[in-house]
Amino acid sequence: MAQLIQPLDYPEFIWLMSQATLILTDFGGIQEEAPTLGKPVLVFREKTERTEGVAAGAARLVGTRPDSIAEAAGELLSDGLLYDRMAQAINPYGDGHAAERIVDDLLPR
Repeated sequence: MAQLIQPLDYPEFIWLMSQATLILTDFGGIQEEAPTLGKPVLVFREKTERTEGVAAGAARLVGTRPDSIAEAAGELLSDGLLYDRMAQAINPYGDGHAAERIVDDLLPR
């Protein structure tokens, strides 16, 4: 079920994305966040500056035509292998542990 909501603060937005089955967006930042959460991303664009996600298989460009978007979403929701391949793609934007590594490097040993 689709539902329009007011803008959310970042923590609530990330939580909501973590509860989604898949992510539909045209926003570059979300293209980077979704793979960290293991969520396939359908991108409403003909091209993107975030080509790493597409190359890694975590995101797919679907254009802006409603029928193309609906077809791509339907494929993901009905093809478990396709869904799993995108959800389990290696995140090209990092593994979410950069802050821990920075702290480890900065702390005296």
